[in-house]
Amino acid sequence: MQNMVDAFGAVTWWGFTPHISLRNEDKTSCLQVSDGGTDMWTALLVGCGDCRHILKTISKAWTEPKRHYTFYIIENNLEVLARDMLLLYLVLEPPDRFGLQEKTEMFLEIFGNLLIREQTSKYIASVATDFIKMVTDLDHMAEVFPLFDLSALKFKERDQLEAIFKFWRNPDKAVFDASKMWDNRLRAHLQTRYDSRIGAYDWDYNMKLTERGGGVVHKAEYTSWRNTGVAFEMREGSYITPNKTLASGLIIKSGGEKVAKRGYWGDIICSPFLAFGIESSNKELFKKANGVYTKTATDVSEYNILSCLHELIRHEKYHPSMTKKKSGKEEAVLTEIMEETGKNELETEHDREINGRNKKGGEKTECESGILELENVKIVFLPIGTAGEIHKRSKYHSLFDVVYFSNSMVHHLTPEMQRVMRDGASVICETAKFMLDLKKEQCQEYVSKVTGMATKAGCKVRDPCDGLKDNFMRFRFSSAVTDKT
Repeated sequence: MQNMVDAFGAVTWWGFTPHISLRNEDKTSCLQVSDGGTDMWTALLVGCGDCRHILKTISKAWTEPKRHYTFYIIENNLEVLARDMLLLYLVLEPPDRFGLQEKTEMFLEIFGNLLIREQTSKYIASVATDFIKMVTDLDHMAEVFPLFDLSALKFKERDQLEAIFKFWRNPDKAVFDASKMWDNRLRAHLQTRYDSRIGAYDWDYNMKLTERGGGVVHKAEYTSWRNTGVAFEMREGSYITPNKTLASGLIIKSGGEKVAKRGYWGDIICSPFLAFGIESSNKELFKKANGVYTKTATDVSEYNILSCLHELIRHEKYHPSMTKKKSGKEEAVLTEIMEETGKNELETEHDREINGRNKKGGEKTECESGILELENVKIVFLPIGTAGEIHKRSKYHSLFDVVYFSNSMVHHLTPEMQRVMRDGASVICETAKFMLDLKKEQCQEYVSKVTGMATKAGCKVRDPCDGLKDNFMRFRFSSAVTDKT
């Protein structure tokens, strides 16, 4: 058990399943309708570890302009909530500050790299200063970044968020020696295999990751991440600055006493490629030549983030620009260059046209800070530890159309949780497919155990699930089942 903790970590910085649109999981449930005739769709996410499902879901929100989306988030660590704020703030930066390509690359850099570029670190510090003003003044936050609602958090938790943001902007690199902390984690996990760690990475890659459907992750990028903690290197530059957003505190035993220690306490075996880099609607990314994938997980991740950002901002389906090969080199088409610079006059006119349509539709405007505002989306942070208590609050009874559990917090799927589920609600639980240190039979046993838990909570199996082939278990809650029991 301790060895698995050493591998997966105590903090879930990224999910171990691909990103999905939660709205697509819920097409059959009955939605609430507000006084203004707007459909109210509400989801509870327990332990996701990142904002991947939120990003995918809201990127499709333009297809249902009369629907209001509300996400309630429960995590075990405030640092995870802080990263959600940062990444979605970056997503909503206006086009005149960041082109889509630059935004995509910085998103992945912050998301999955233990070491980042200096300019990225400066951006984090700058945003952290803004966040400090927001968490200490919720009225100010409502004006400049209304996407998030922190009013449910305890005062102590908001103080802790402030401390996290102050740590992010601390210019002293020595306060978080990321490379040393990563190496310490490797030594603790591999022990006697440390000196032959490349062989250990190779075994995990070939015998576990590729066998379970992660073959598009290239061996070289997986090995590089396992060795350094840097997953995405898409731009030329020096990735040498510690990514302080991946730092967190942990209570550990030292000399027989419990002490708080800051370090990197996340995953060192599964990889951040799983969240955005192993599945996509663009099947061209999974072509093979001589039995080998022609694209990598970095390519897939880049496409998926770029398509989400495009749909979120442009309100149209993303069609990737084709590249032409001349003299063995790739030449980007003009539209791709225009998008990256964000300064071309034609793009500016297009942005004005899009923004004009959005304002007329009441879906997207601009906040005082310049951040794009999604008027039909709200993200509510709930206090740490709420998962076991939420059913006691009448305001949450029969509220949620979708309830999502990560595999690290699925133990909260108890009979009491049915109180917060609307009749017909979708219940989605992660499988242990990509928990690489688990044996195959353990992955299957996990599915059986969670299915039993869901049944006791009044849920029926929607689709048969194979613990080694499927990423999610899907259930449908029925109050009729509950009434019979």
